[in-house]
Amino acid sequence: MEPSLFILLYLRYNRKQTKANEDNSGMKKPLFPEIRRKEILQLLDRAGQISVKELSQQYDVSEVTIRSDLELLAEKQLIRRTHGGAMALSRDVALLISHRRSQQVQEKERIGTYCASLVENGDSIFLDISTTALALSRHLKDHQNLTVVTNSLTTAQELLEADGVNVLVPGGNLRKETLSITGMEGLEWLQGYHFSKGFFGAHGITIEDGLTDVSLYEAEVKRHMVKQCKQVIGIFDSTKWGRVGFASFAALADVDLIVTDAGARPELVDGVRMKHIDVKLV
Repeated sequence: MEPSLFILLYLRYNRKQTKANEDNSGMKKPLFPEIRRKEILQLLDRAGQISVKELSQQYDVSEVTIRSDLELLAEKQLIRRTHGGAMALSRDVALLISHRRSQQVQEKERIGTYCASLVENGDSIFLDISTTALALSRHLKDHQNLTVVTNSLTTAQELLEADGVNVLVPGGNLRKETLSITGMEGLEWLQGYHFSKGFFGAHGITIEDGLTDVSLYEAEVKRHMVKQCKQVIGIFDSTKWGRVGFASFAALADVDLIVTDAGARPELVDGVRMKHIDVKLV
């Protein structure tokens, strides 16, 4: 795997930062594994892919240690392992989209059907780029005077022929790998608007970290929209319970309702309910 110019510049910058953090004895201060893995995720999110050798040199640890880091991140479905390195999941476009749409299809359909029953004619709602939100959008086509704001091009296309639905897509940066629009610039025009309901998918949910995503860019959009929705509704299947993504976008205190499938672990569901958050199993 040949290093890209971005990776070389990024690593050169990080090496300068590392030198600045050396103690008086000239020894490098070791990073905690959790911090190193978060930095690896951040680099992959920006560069797309990187090799074990490059990471080993950057962090001054063995390649065995880096492989262990990458294997752990891959097990958590945060990255995809490649020969000699790793790739951001979001960069493997065909694989990512196909994989996301083929997972827990029936569960997402039930969640989407139930959530559509929560939407009333005349509502203004936000739908994120999750495939669960996409499943929800398929059941909104008969609604009237409904305004849907979404940064998902796929969801916008799904609602293209829904006569009673007005679809708004904020401007910003096109992320081809997820067919979404990101960037705070495009969200500024929404500052004066309020939404009755917001439906948010997540890579994971825990009591400590709340709702999390694997992408900094997507988390940024969601974090902004959570603040503008009167009712925040988490929509994700049971596989997301107990998982933690790279970036948090909503604390549990920000969430009014979670709609998930009956396969969610009872002890985790009970823990969230103890925080006075309604959880609906469908």
